[in-house]
Amino acid sequence: MHFDILISGAGPVGLALARTLAGSGLTIGLIEQHSEAALAEAAFDGREIALTQDSAAHLRELGLWTRIEAMVPGAFSPLRDAQVQNGPSPFAMVIPHDLAGRSELGWLVSNHLIRRAAFQALQAAQAEHGDITLLTGCAVADVQVDAERARVTLADGSEHSARLLVAADSRFSTTRRAVGIGASQHDFGRTMLVCQMTHERAHDHVAWEWFGYGQTLALLPMNDCPETGMPRSSVVLTLPHQRIMPLARMAAAAFGADMAQRFDHRLGAMTLASTRHTYPLVGVYPSRMVAPRFACVGDAAVGMHPVTAHGFNFGLLSVRTLAPLLRAAAAQGQDVAAEALLARYERTHRRATRPLYEITRAIATLYTAESAPARLARDAALRVGEALTPFKRLVAASLAGHAPSP
Repeated sequence: MHFDILISGAGPVGLALARTLAGSGLTIGLIEQHSEAALAEAAFDGREIALTQDSAAHLRELGLWTRIEAMVPGAFSPLRDAQVQNGPSPFAMVIPHDLAGRSELGWLVSNHLIRRAAFQALQAAQAEHGDITLLTGCAVADVQVDAERARVTLADGSEHSARLLVAADSRFSTTRRAVGIGASQHDFGRTMLVCQMTHERAHDHVAWEWFGYGQTLALLPMNDCPETGMPRSSVVLTLPHQRIMPLARMAAAAFGADMAQRFDHRLGAMTLASTRHTYPLVGVYPSRMVAPRFACVGDAAVGMHPVTAHGFNFGLLSVRTLAPLLRAAAAQGQDVAAEALLARYERTHRRATRPLYEITRAIATLYTAESAPARLARDAALRVGEALTPFKRLVAASLAGHAPSP
């Protein structure tokens, strides 16, 4: 089959891009190695997504917000403030929401709910416009790109082509690699464990980033547990891989006691409230985001360390940057893979993401170093940051999100 746009990867960003392009006069193919049933009933994967205000607005525009609320009332939890801690010290740099001029910095919602809602929105767009074709249950086996078109062969031997191929298939994108685009990878040598936990003491909807000695803890405040009424959070623990795996297999009661101790009992007793999931920490930034007849979006364009919670937000930003350019080209009868169009997308998205990618990598490196000078530098940086309101205002604006115009 031949399409105008062929998207490799039906994660939330690939689904959002297809949904945004629906009704533009373009024919869209969406390749996904998992089955359609797996897309419709995306399973809980432990990840809670911290949405900036811009991303929350985008979800509303796509109709995902109302779909998620219909699935799970109270699914969105406000992130009012944020605090950063270092080592055993009770001192914290606090980023209040009022510095961003908002009633909250952002919102927290489960990743699997975004995926389910995005698939529902895609199905609705497909039914309304008839311009989206799902190609599920088969992975990409080969990619060939020339000046005229991109050609994709799937594992079942079927062949498809498009005027523009878009990779949305993870930070380790096989599609990006097949086109010949390399990427710099920073392996932090750590694995993160994510799960939901209830605890005795309230979190007051404050997000924590706690750089301990030998470990990193994050707490993302959720709405109270609907079954028990207890305060509930998404908890992220980062350790070397060999130290994470025993915790992933530990009995629930022992795990709760262990986590309460890791949090220095600041939240009181803690109880496991979900399954546990582990992910390696690897930052990825490609040498290019575009090539002839090709572009990257989502994690395929920028694979972020989660410490600044911008991964999915950058993914949605890539859609907000690329999709209007493609729609405008279609409306004007122009080539959707024109060199100038793709260069504009890359320039805009790189400018919006590269500085924070590098800053995030530097922060993660500094705050996981265990040398005595590094520990002193970490504490000094937090205390200076706490005293500088303009600096905290910049951080608050970054957390709330301000997307540049393409």
